[in-house]
Amino acid sequence: MTFLPDLKLLGGVFASVVRTVRGLSPQPEDAQPGRSAYHAPRFRRAYLMPAYWGVWLGIGLLRAAAFLPSQIRAVLGALAGDGYRLVSAKRRRIAHINVAMCFPEMPESLRAQLVRRHFRVYGQCLLDFPLLWFGNPARIRKLVRITGLENYETPYAQGRKIILLTAHFVALEFGAAAMSARFPLLGMIKPLKNPLLDWFMANGRKRFDPRGRMLQREQGLRPVIREIVRGLGFYYLPDEDFGTQGSHFVPFLGTEVARLNTLGRLAEICNAVVIPCFTYRLPRGKGYEVRLGPALAGFPSGDLVADTRRMNVELERHIQAAPEQYMWTFKYFKTRPGGGPPPYDPS
Repeated sequence: MTFLPDLKLLGGVFASVVRTVRGLSPQPEDAQPGRSAYHAPRFRRAYLMPAYWGVWLGIGLLRAAAFLPSQIRAVLGALAGDGYRLVSAKRRRIAHINVAMCFPEMPESLRAQLVRRHFRVYGQCLLDFPLLWFGNPARIRKLVRITGLENYETPYAQGRKIILLTAHFVALEFGAAAMSARFPLLGMIKPLKNPLLDWFMANGRKRFDPRGRMLQREQGLRPVIREIVRGLGFYYLPDEDFGTQGSHFVPFLGTEVARLNTLGRLAEICNAVVIPCFTYRLPRGKGYEVRLGPALAGFPSGDLVADTRRMNVELERHIQAAPEQYMWTFKYFKTRPGGGPPPYDPS
């Protein structure tokens, strides 16, 4: 199977992209002294050396895919996703465990079909990513449409502080690009281990939003609060498992999950409205849609547990609208009630 080396290379590039996307969620630690909170890596001559040629090749292959017609790119992306599912036993296993925990009443055959569809849309988004990295703003506006834009425009015009509630959907970067082309946004990132990819991803995000900022994730919430108060909308992904500190166990798609109570705390401290913002890949290569809902009414309530439950309800509603587009390959259930073993541990 001669395509496997190239597929592994593309998979490595995409895995780095996913790790970057994953890094948008903040942890509850205090800021670490002696380090800049802002992430602004610089290009270095060393990135032209042979050690990085494999990364450049992967980026070049993705760049070439951007010239293909959208429907051909969709077919090739689905095939790439099938290949990634076959060669990545670890991610495939995590996805099956997550889907089984979240949809226990779904027949096993349908759960397996859901996992297959997830990897296919995963691959399709991979081949579309160069459109964000290299495409001009006019092309991005055509590729990504926004519904419910008035839900953001109105509080923004009123000078309100805004938190965009989103989650780890495979298309979330397209939503971030579309929104940041219109409004200054704040994101959080965990720098990648590969410095070239780290530079590439960071600069790709700044293309459409010179007013926006990227914060180092480990710096905690103080700089987040500062930037929200300054007027930046916070593109926030609260659906990862960061353990028990600052978290509550709340229901999520049929099981208990450890969720940070950060959303309610931030909304109260910053007097911010919370606007649901979820991005979906449209079928048959027709682009992407960002769906902005009205601000959550009565949020925050003053009860952190109730607010965390409310947040999960909103996440569930949007995941159920297109379950195959949620990133099932993350370990969302590492922390178990009562200190039980994670379901991902070998039995």
